[in-house]
Amino acid sequence: MPSSPVSLTHFSDPHCPWAYSASPAHAVLRWRFGAQLDWRLVLIGLSEGPDRYIKAGYTPARSAQGYRNFGRRFGMPFGGQPRERATGTGLACRLVIATRVHQPEQEFLVFRALQLAQFTSTLLLDTPEGLRAALATLGDGVAADTLITALDSEAVQTAYQADRAASRTAAGSPTEAQGREANTDGAVRYTAPSVIFTSGEGRSLEVGGFQPLEAYDTALANLDVTLERRPPAEDPVDVLRALPYAPVTREVAACMTSNLGELDEDAAERALIAAAGEGAVRREAIGTSALWHLTS
Repeated sequence: MPSSPVSLTHFSDPHCPWAYSASPAHAVLRWRFGAQLDWRLVLIGLSEGPDRYIKAGYTPARSAQGYRNFGRRFGMPFGGQPRERATGTGLACRLVIATRVHQPEQEFLVFRALQLAQFTSTLLLDTPEGLRAALATLGDGVAADTLITALDSEAVQTAYQADRAASRTAAGSPTEAQGREANTDGAVRYTAPSVIFTSGEGRSLEVGGFQPLEAYDTALANLDVTLERRPPAEDPVDVLRALPYAPVTREVAACMTSNLGELDEDAAERALIAAAGEGAVRREAIGTSALWHLTS
């Protein structure tokens, strides 16, 4: 067991389909290494409004079509109905920051709820009403009124701008060397879902942008050979117990896949349905797939 966890600085944005599509790989990291990894989320703030997307020709229909392509390629659930208009990401990012300020234990759950809402619903996540509807999926554990009220507070605005600034420090980095950076507003930034791994001794390795699970695994092995690795899951219910959120079918299947093995989502789904039949889990349809919840 390592003397201290490996720190992960995870640059992301709830509206980025590449970040969302990396969820199975990130689920495997959480399954495999558990508390040996200390995750820190940094919000990129891809756009304060929809103008950049509109100028680039992204209509709601084109975006919905593109999302389905991501779903077929990477297995995360997506919806198919276009939104009524294009949306920006800044308000959703500030909601995550507000959660960090007021309910830090819920920060990642709110981030994930926004991802799921962005890609499987038609909610407008640049409006308080849309954000409130996304938060409603988390139940009474999230203080929605407090978080919505705090969106324009000085504490949230200051923390959000600090995240945006940190995200825009990729100039000269390994991420830029690989061509996985972006510059959409005058500063070279990390693209979602870039991760910087830092060992307890202060050594760091970057996995810039969207990369396969093996890139993360190689970085961790080179940083700390003492990390204990949990083998692939045999029982999908164990995955649900280990992850801090309800996973989708693809994420469970990824956690059950051996090194160099072929991911078998159908087998994972059959096992999950069997567990549901025994009352151990509950299936919630979402987009083209399902979320799986423990029943106790």
